[in-house]
Amino acid sequence: MTIYTIASFICSFLVTAAVGIVLVPYLRKVKAGQMIKEDGPTWHMSKQGTPTMGGIMFIAGMIAACLTAGMRDIINGDLTHIFVLVFALIYGAIGFLDDYQKLRKKQNTGLTASQKFILQLVVAIVFVLVMRFTGALTPDLYVPFVNVTIPLPEVVYVIFAVFVILGCVNAVNLTDGVDGLATGVSIPVALCFAVLSLVWGFSSSGVVSAALLGGLCAFLIFNFHPAKVFMGDTGSLFLGAAICASAFALNMPLALIPLGIVYICEALSDIIQVTYFKLTHGKRVFKMAPLHHHFEMCGWSEIKLFIVFTAVSLIMAVVTFIAVRGRFLI
Repeated sequence: MTIYTIASFICSFLVTAAVGIVLVPYLRKVKAGQMIKEDGPTWHMSKQGTPTMGGIMFIAGMIAACLTAGMRDIINGDLTHIFVLVFALIYGAIGFLDDYQKLRKKQNTGLTASQKFILQLVVAIVFVLVMRFTGALTPDLYVPFVNVTIPLPEVVYVIFAVFVILGCVNAVNLTDGVDGLATGVSIPVALCFAVLSLVWGFSSSGVVSAALLGGLCAFLIFNFHPAKVFMGDTGSLFLGAAICASAFALNMPLALIPLGIVYICEALSDIIQVTYFKLTHGKRVFKMAPLHHHFEMCGWSEIKLFIVFTAVSLIMAVVTFIAVRGRFLI
């Protein structure tokens, strides 16, 4: 099984890098440049015109890896990695529509909030039901650290799962606001899933996690500060979906709490800021939300943000591994 996981990582890395070499100049040629929000940090305006939709690179890498390194699992009837991939692809398609609308309108507004919510909600429900009906997912909720499993009623579990998916995907999307940040933070997350899949002997999950890891590592070459390309909503929605779907594929969505702590802090900072602003008629908790912008306003460079946030993610990946290591016999 180890060789297929390694092969998945290598295939995804190489395909992502190869696509990037061709895609970045093409996006620049067709003027698929990012429109920067006017209410963001003023110095971000210099990024205006940087090619977006770069997430297509690691999406291509994951498709190639899952269909080659994962072929043995497909033949054996284990389609877990395909479910994760297809789910993430549909979310990536939603992101692509959003990015396309932004480019067409030449402004930083694409699909409406309600359109994105409805599309994401429907896809999340279908994914959970498919995973349940195929036996790839159980309604038993595993609790990390205490190593206990709590059986939930079917309907309650579906509602819980959909809530987690929507929250996780949009939290990852919020994290994508500084060069390389969402990419760097997500690498330890994918690594954790890949290592757990290896030690537990879950071949299909190992293939898709390693594919995500390889794709992100290659994408970082283009996305690290100063970014040559942004992943766009195409990439961030795909990425968020792949991460939460991987957690469900391992039947441990609650592991996303420690593992995705950076995403959670980013989302909470935004919720707190908006809520407090409305309640106090204009006062703020943070200098700017989400959280990475607050630290930018405090004088942190984009490289420092990348290093600190990625380090936190790596530490929490180790903590998560320790917290769930007793789930199965190792």
